[in-house]
Amino acid sequence: MREFTDSNFVEEVVNYNGITVVDFWAAWCGPCKMLAPIFEELDAELGDKIKFGKVNVDDNPSIANQFKIANIPTILVFKNGNVVDTLVGFRPKQELKTVIEKYI
Repeated sequence: MREFTDSNFVEEVVNYNGITVVDFWAAWCGPCKMLAPIFEELDAELGDKIKFGKVNVDDNPSIANQFKIANIPTILVFKNGNVVDTLVGFRPKQELKTVIEKYI
């Protein structure tokens, strides 16, 4: 799973011409831990069409602040560097997959 950071976020996400799905999380967050294996499965299933990655909000606060991440987990879907969808809180796999697939 890709880790996006303050130093690589612009290059990996903002400047990327395609779909990127970013999970904003923290190690102490229970719902984030529940989401992690689902996010890994989605990457395995859809990773040939979509770039998946994670941002640890504690280690990369400037990205979290830039996108006004107030609650975690938060998933942002980017298309050609622009946010096109936001999902806040834990979501079941099928719900996430349905939202993400509409951008393929």
